[in-house]
Amino acid sequence: MAQKVTAVFDIGKTNKKFFVFDEDFNEIDRAYIRFDEIPDDDGFLGEDIDKLVSWVEETFDELMNNEKYEVESLNFSTYGASLVHLDDEGKRVVPFYNYLKPLPEAVEKNFLAENNKTEFELNTASPFMGLLNSGLQLYYLKQAKPELLKSVKHSLHFPQYLSYLFTGRHVTDFTSLGCHTGLWDYSAQQYAEWVKNEGLEKVLAPVVPASQTFTIDYKGKKVKVGPGVHDSSSALIPYINATDEPFALISTGTWSICMNFFNEEPLTASELQSDCLNFLGIKGTSVKASRLFLGKHLSNCARVLSDYFEVDYQSYKSLSWKENFVSQKKSSENLLFDHSLIQPERFGYVNNENPDYSIFDNYEDALMHLFDELTDLQISSLKLAVGNSQLKKIYVDGGFSSSEVFVQFLANKLPEYEIYSTSFALGTALGAALLVNYRTLPPDFLSKNYSVKRHHKRS
Repeated sequence: MAQKVTAVFDIGKTNKKFFVFDEDFNEIDRAYIRFDEIPDDDGFLGEDIDKLVSWVEETFDELMNNEKYEVESLNFSTYGASLVHLDDEGKRVVPFYNYLKPLPEAVEKNFLAENNKTEFELNTASPFMGLLNSGLQLYYLKQAKPELLKSVKHSLHFPQYLSYLFTGRHVTDFTSLGCHTGLWDYSAQQYAEWVKNEGLEKVLAPVVPASQTFTIDYKGKKVKVGPGVHDSSSALIPYINATDEPFALISTGTWSICMNFFNEEPLTASELQSDCLNFLGIKGTSVKASRLFLGKHLSNCARVLSDYFEVDYQSYKSLSWKENFVSQKKSSENLLFDHSLIQPERFGYVNNENPDYSIFDNYEDALMHLFDELTDLQISSLKLAVGNSQLKKIYVDGGFSSSEVFVQFLANKLPEYEIYSTSFALGTALGAALLVNYRTLPPDFLSKNYSVKRHHKRS
């Protein structure tokens, strides 16, 4: 008898992944692939969307033809801030632009001449970030490539485009709409006024919750297909599903993103200046989030320290907690390291652009001091997401969750909270799988599958 399964495509900027889950959400099959980026019409490198689509379709076909499995549902989790533009026949008519592509200065100047920057940021809960605000990708087309825009009938967010390949449905889900797109007015709960003024609303699809599903006939077999979900929001879903208590999640990697599903306070101008924003949850409610370019900054600093102390660069990953650590900082505001990449001034710290590494006893001592300061900055970012919400639990997942030193510093500095590290590489994909299955996870799911470990204060 065929095993009933859920399939999920989990598409990151670098790694493209495909997972197959059984009815208890255990991973039973997977596929990974990477594609080289290709130049767009201006020569800027970005996703090879043709190769990606071919791989998605071929991989799903292969699963459907596998007699071991009965595919009940399919969903998609992808990075955000990306739009796919289709004509009235459903063909892509604009290159799939990389959100890192610079917004031309003239286009930015025009936009800010027509729209007050502070009002734009406060209304849409999105710091102004050029093409990282995917709404500005549409504005860019209108300003710089109007002939291309004329051929666009539908603009779909990336997860919804992959879903469209199977369902033929043009929709927008709240999580994709709410990931710093600049498109959505959070207080009015509708597309922002600037979007309507520019006549861009007509190419944007109707909004649905991420839990919406569509039943399709795929080569004679019924499959339930989700509309897709923004990956950061998807990572929250297993935690929300498995616990009744309020919590904040610090999702770490190249970026450290703190997300608080239980804080619906409107953004303030000062929060925006500190890289705090609002996401939209799966049903359209606000999720307060704050960002820190922590992983990239740590790897840069670790390389500088390994060169100075002449040790292997990878050594920073195995640093152990040092008992009775005493910081050499002369004040809580003045930093020992150069953290200019993550702008510590926004949190009230004084950066040190010319650090003196000779003050440290050795490489391990320098690393301990570096982690001491990184966790100070992380806590400042975390507190923006926590706000006034009454929560006691903080989960740390992703790359930093395996750093004993990072998590221990958090536990020492935040005694009023319960600090948990978790380890589960499939959290994003699992969130997408849960959305198309309407099942509650058992209370012990996190402890069994996420290697949840509580960290207590130590000297």
